[in-house]
Amino acid sequence: QVQLVESGGGLVQAGGSLRLSCAASGRTFSTYGMGWFRQAPGKEREFVAVISWSGGIKYYKGSVKGRFTISRDNAKNTVYLQLNSLKPEDTAIYYCAAEKGGWGTARNASEYDYWGQGTQVTVSS
Repeated sequence: QVQLVESGGGLVQAGGSLRLSCAASGRTFSTYGMGWFRQAPGKEREFVAVISWSGGIKYYKGSVKGRFTISRDNAKNTVYLQLNSLKPEDTAIYYCAAEKGGWGTARNASEYDYWGQGTQVTVSS
């Protein structure tokens, strides 16, 4: 069992930055692939980024590539999402998730086994 707790969300102006963190419990964190998803009001949850268990493989949603960076620190059981050059359309609840495969290729929510409660990111224009 893995429990995930996100933090770092907030209100920021367009062009600003935030760093989201996701702290995981459990001894097996380092074997999981970790993903970030987001859900805007009235929209479906969408994939944002994923990182493999080692950190060596990363994938991003096209519209965030070059602006967002996913990373992890297995010693701290934490995965991060650095959000730069934020746009109003990035406004959403951001969720981290863990998947047992670990390969860093999972981009569908159904592939993930554990979810955090989410953290709100609001970008004003």
